[in-house]
Amino acid sequence: MASITFKGNPVTLVGKEVQVGDQAPEFKVLANDLSEVSLENSKGSVRLISVVPSLDTGVCDAQTRRFNEEAANLGDVKVLTISMDLPFAQKRWCGANGIENVQTLSDHRDASFGEAFGVLIKELRLLARAIFVVDSENKVTYVEYVSEATNHPDYEAAIEAVKAAK
Repeated sequence: MASITFKGNPVTLVGKEVQVGDQAPEFKVLANDLSEVSLENSKGSVRLISVVPSLDTGVCDAQTRRFNEEAANLGDVKVLTISMDLPFAQKRWCGANGIENVQTLSDHRDASFGEAFGVLIKELRLLARAIFVVDSENKVTYVEYVSEATNHPDYEAAIEAVKAAK
């Protein structure tokens, strides 16, 4: 398993670590309108999955804004941001920040995504910061488990991975 810290303290990740070359595991999360969303909903598209602990924190805010900007130039790529935030909070945050190119999804109900992708922090019931790129055939082509949850991911590497998966 990836070794992750949160504010310098080691945490336990629940679930199986996803590797490049794996078939992306299925999951069920909630959209801002409370409808259920799964990996199957974006089948046939390249997906950049940006995982954040909470949109209401500085690094998560910056990460989501960055991928929102990048999404405008990526063409037919689905950019998903997944957190444990409630769908209502995600919708409010997106509206207040002009986020239109990223779909925010909530894993608060079942932690289905967190367990499937090995990013559920047992001690906090938050998701660890991570980036996954999944190609149009559901193969994982890029993985970054950010070692310190309060640090930024490697944005450039993630964007290059998306371009390579197209």
